[in-house]
Amino acid sequence: MKRPTISSKIAAFLVVYTVLLVSCAVNPVTGKKELMLMSESQEKAMGASYDPEVINQFGMYQDEKMQSFINAKGKKMARISHRPGLDFQFRVVDSPVVNAFAVPGGYVYFTRGIMAHFNNEAEFAGVLGHEIGHVTARHSAKQYSQQMMAQLGFVVGMVASEEFRQYSDLASVGLQLMFMKFSRSHESQSDKLGVEYSTRIGYDAHEMANFFKTIGRIQVDAGASVPTMLSTHPDPGDRYNRVHQLAQKEQSSSGKSNLKVNRDAYLRMIDGIVYGEDPNQGYVENNYFYHPEMRFQFPVPNNWQVVNSPSQVQMAPKDGKALIVFTLAGEKTLSDAQQAAVQADKLTVLSSRNITVNGNDAIEIEADLNEKVRLMMYLIKYNGNIYKFSGLAGTVDFNNYKNYFTSTFGKFKKLTDPSKINRKPERIRIKEVNRTDSFTDVMKNYKMPSDRYTELAILNGIELKDRVEKGALVKVIEK
Repeated sequence: MKRPTISSKIAAFLVVYTVLLVSCAVNPVTGKKELMLMSESQEKAMGASYDPEVINQFGMYQDEKMQSFINAKGKKMARISHRPGLDFQFRVVDSPVVNAFAVPGGYVYFTRGIMAHFNNEAEFAGVLGHEIGHVTARHSAKQYSQQMMAQLGFVVGMVASEEFRQYSDLASVGLQLMFMKFSRSHESQSDKLGVEYSTRIGYDAHEMANFFKTIGRIQVDAGASVPTMLSTHPDPGDRYNRVHQLAQKEQSSSGKSNLKVNRDAYLRMIDGIVYGEDPNQGYVENNYFYHPEMRFQFPVPNNWQVVNSPSQVQMAPKDGKALIVFTLAGEKTLSDAQQAAVQADKLTVLSSRNITVNGNDAIEIEADLNEKVRLMMYLIKYNGNIYKFSGLAGTVDFNNYKNYFTSTFGKFKKLTDPSKINRKPERIRIKEVNRTDSFTDVMKNYKMPSDRYTELAILNGIELKDRVEKGALVKVIEK
């Protein structure tokens, strides 16, 4: 063994010194002391700063009844959680994506997409408990602390060990996989807390397990499943089995019976919820993006993926080697917008010229974001606003994507087609089945298109072959 060098001794001292400076905190859920580099006040401040960003990104879903429901259930559950003194906030955000998430400090968000896929209050309550569990167990703070310490150790290793420096790329990948494991561990702990919390306020946590089957079916239908090793969430099938076991154990130990499911009440509450993309916020059809309210349109490159939100539209090819971001600039003049864009991203401008885009005054800018990334930007003045297109690609690939950028940006124009402007969103409607029949025949009776039967079965948490009893409530999709 080699004698430690001066640099390795200093590095080791730095690690020890840093650890000694860190105070341990008692985890509210486990009661155990843990390394914690984030205080509760910092946690609250972080959540308070994230909240407006989340709302700006997604927008609030405008349904007072639904917002009141999630707030009432959330507050009730928070009071029996491991951090009852925390000022929890609950939101339904306007996104079609099936998701729920929490940020530090007690901010919990459900998308309208996940609200549309729940089939009873108990499913909702289980996921609500899961998200509250992330907050009560301080998972974000723990993840932050673990990453900070691992990064410190990583840097120290780079300083102290020539051998370590040779394999730094592999070590970095190892760290990423390690933190994915931490995240799966956190998810599993939150599943357990979801079972505990939902049971304590009187809901049947077996329904939480059933919802994981729905999640698995959504992933398979979308072709989005990934190996468990590379996922930040446990496999839905594994969670289905484990949560059923946890629910059985919790119900036996708590002695609770007559636990609620509340299917009909939940379904009647979500009757009319917007399903899928809301065309009023913009939508893609036949490789064109249309915005009915702001009355513009532009093409989307063929086979590029599109993510639309109230604040911006992002488009990217499947290989991920380029990105187009479309957003509204805050400035009132093109020159001010140009100056702000260059300053905000510290762009090195290579060329700039005044142009017109379908009769609208505009500026075209080509610039380097850094040594490795180049961008093409169009600033277009239209209807009193400045719209900004930014196309980014690696410098070596930029010329391969430049035509995609200019073709998309240069075809921005006014939307006048009434059929595009007056497009209505799809909504979930709740129907009472008038006779016992197979799910497929029930959907056929409601004139649902056959190519959407699988989608509707997932939405209803039912199999295509299953029978539906007379008087049962089902979801259909209408405009």
